[in-house]
Amino acid sequence: MLGKLNDKFDAKFEFLSEENKVFNHKLDAISQENKAISADNKQFNNRFDDYQKATQWVMQLAFSLIAFTTITVIITSVLRK
Repeated sequence: MLGKLNDKFDAKFEFLSEENKVFNHKLDAISQENKAISADNKQFNNRFDDYQKATQWVMQLAFSLIAFTTITVIITSVLRK
């Protein structure tokens, strides 16, 4: 009787060990996918940061040109009188 019980426990242990190996394999695959997604996210963040800085630079340039043009028009109209 004890031998049968021992055999059942051994069989169950082997089954659980195999399931554990499967889960560990799946966990490793998920971990690799997570690393790839993280790398893609970093690359996207870098690109987004570059675009944001470029947009800010263009906006500053545009406002500077508007201010310069406004001052030029005012000075020109004052000096003509």
